[in-house]
Amino acid sequence: MSGTGQRAEMFVPFEDDPREGGPSLEDERATLGAFLRRQRLTLELKCAGLDAAQLARRSVEPSTMSLLGLVRHLAEVERIWFRERLAGLDAPPHYRSDSEPDGDFDGAVADPAVVAEAWETWRAEVAFTDRFIAEAPDLDVVGRSEQGPVSLREVLVHLVEEYGRHNGHADLLRERIDGRVGM
Repeated sequence: MSGTGQRAEMFVPFEDDPREGGPSLEDERATLGAFLRRQRLTLELKCAGLDAAQLARRSVEPSTMSLLGLVRHLAEVERIWFRERLAGLDAPPHYRSDSEPDGDFDGAVADPAVVAEAWETWRAEVAFTDRFIAEAPDLDVVGRSEQGPVSLREVLVHLVEEYGRHNGHADLLRERIDGRVGM
């Protein structure tokens, strides 16, 4: 980096970070659950304090990615994996359709009602996922994916990866909105 630039202020001071470090030497279910919780809290942290216009702000043309779109997308991801694929429920998508395959991102508009609905939907899907994980007899519970059978264990690892990847996007989106960087 050149000496003319100034590093932006860290997102949140270490001592004020609301995310827990995760269990130490816990069993597999507790460890995976803790990593998933941390990723979810990171998404919430990246969106905290922003208004509807900021949450709906797109990254760069031609992308439709926004923080609000990520919230909607991750609600959809949790719904598909846990309600549909693992629990075997009839769980039509919240935002996507045949005519609007990117509805989770395209419909992420700067409207406070859309923002409130997205968070409500995301929280409901998170709650369902958490109940499913807690009530599962073990991590070997099997569901069906497009590629065939999949275990709860594999889905949890996938969700941690999915949130982690999108939280990287959230880092860049938030930095573009107000310059805040960090974990």
